[in-house]
Amino acid sequence: MGKSVLKVGFIGDIVGKPGRLIIKENLSKLREQYALDLVIANAENASHGFGLTLKNCEELLGYGIDVMTGGNHSFDKKEIFELFKTHPVIRPLNYPEAAPGKGIYRTTVGETKVAVVNLMGHYTMPMVDNPFTKIAPVVTSLKAEGINHIIVDMHAEASAEKNTLLHLFSEDLSAILGTHTHVGTDDLQVTNGCCYVTDVGMTGCRDGVIGMDKEVPMRRFLTGIGGHHDIPDTCKAIFQMVMFELDENGRCVGAEKIKIYDEVSKVITPAWIEK
Repeated sequence: MGKSVLKVGFIGDIVGKPGRLIIKENLSKLREQYALDLVIANAENASHGFGLTLKNCEELLGYGIDVMTGGNHSFDKKEIFELFKTHPVIRPLNYPEAAPGKGIYRTTVGETKVAVVNLMGHYTMPMVDNPFTKIAPVVTSLKAEGINHIIVDMHAEASAEKNTLLHLFSEDLSAILGTHTHVGTDDLQVTNGCCYVTDVGMTGCRDGVIGMDKEVPMRRFLTGIGGHHDIPDTCKAIFQMVMFELDENGRCVGAEKIKIYDEVSKVITPAWIEK
């Protein structure tokens, strides 16, 4: 592993109170243990599964998250409009220009300039612009600003869209972290100096259906009758985060996935590094 100048943690979709609580119990310890310089999290499901409130935003910032990304649930809570102006919260870059908020968060960590970009796929998603053509000039512009450390949350249903982003931009982006499906994938890798995983996986209840109580989905699939999705007050929880290290040129020199079950059992999986 080469010398790194930036250590980053990326947490997958945070689902409701159980997700927030397991972050509370673990993140500060992990930041210290791994000397993380920056922590990013997808928080569009953090407030009872749908959207993000001011209260929960500030709660998560207090637990050690630095930047929050979104997706198709970004606008579920209308107070997000003000959060975009006052807090480190972004929404997908390829929403129409007239939509509130921004799709890029710029920051400086030590002497390193960093950009966090949020994108959203097309398949089963709200109407948005083409993510592939939208990000291309943005990458060029960021590099012209001297920003080589570019981290992307690709919020998409289709694994093909996420994988295609890797093939198009692996030499330009520092990391591409997939979110949205809530189900972690076993393909963490470093390709051409770009950290990539199709889906980080959710942080929240692991004994339901994608973080929600299992009763409504089971009834729907058995009878065709749906209902309101709720998050249980108590459940078996999981914390999922990808940690990666970037060198002075913004290239990934190493990565691993950490999973914590019920704040007790920990599983760490190293990334495959393509030589």
